[in-house]
Order: sequence, then structure tokens, then C-alpha cells
Amino acid sequence: MPHEMRRSDRQISYEEAIHILQKAEYGVMSTVSGDRIPYGVPLNFCVIENHIYFHSASEGHKIDNITNNPNVSFCAVGETCVLPEQFGTKYESAIVFGTASEVFEKEKWMALEGLLSKYSWNHYSEGLKYIQSHFEKTRVFKISIETITGKSRK
Repeated sequence: MPHEMRRSDRQISYEEAIHILQKAEYGVMSTVSGDRIPYGVPLNFCVIENHIYFHSASEGHKIDNITNNPNVSFCAVGETCVLPEQFGTKYESAIVFGTASEVFEKEKWMALEGLLSKYSWNHYSEGLKYIQSHFEKTRVFKISIETITGKSRK
């Protein structure tokens, strides 16, 4: 599935790649439709253990694609800075290959709490009430991380 990294001099460790993934504000999940058409969608997400969790409406293109083919890639970009005088960019990124599946009950609640902690930590008690009131109509998925690679130019 993953390819050999072209700029291996910029490859970073597994731990550094996970750190980039954990602190990234959003990521882009890429799927493939039944017609073999690629689809990339930006997502809010959280990382818990070896999984990336995200929530979704009850139906849509990404769910159709995951149902058809659960193999996905997920890319997150950390800090960046354009270096005009060097005709380059200072950056850090992580790319995950894995499989996506829907989660339920306790795991679903844990994932929603993880998202709440990441994005709305200063409104936690109100957020728990929001999760409770939207729990049934919200779908939650996880990407089980099979491989992760990271690159950085410092």
C-alpha cells in the first residue's frame, strides 16, 4: 500500500509522525468510490491509541466510499512556513494508511469525548450535554492505523 518515500532524508520517526497527527487541527481523508473516483475530504478528528476517530452525518459520499472500500489514506499537516528566498517551505506532515469502520456504543462515546476534549475543552460540560442529545443521529468512524509515515523540513 504505502510507497517508498522519495525524500528519505526528510523522513521522521514514528513517534514524531504520531505527534504531528495528534496536534494537527484537521486532516484530509482520501477514499475511492465504486466507480474508482478518488475523493478527499477535510475532517476534524482525534487520535486515541492507534486509531483516528471522526464523526459524520448519517449518510454521504465518504460513508458510501468507506462501505464500498474501507481502505483509506489520511494526511495531516502540522506547522508550515514559506521560505521565499529558498524557494521552498518549512513543513511537517504525516500520512496514514489504514482501514475505516463505524464504531458504536462505548467506543462511539469515547471518540465523541475525544473530539470534545480536542476542539471544545473549555466547554466540556456543555459539550457532554450536546453529545448526549445528538448521540443517536451522529455516526462515528475510526481509521485503524496500519502504517504511518512522516516528513519534515526544518
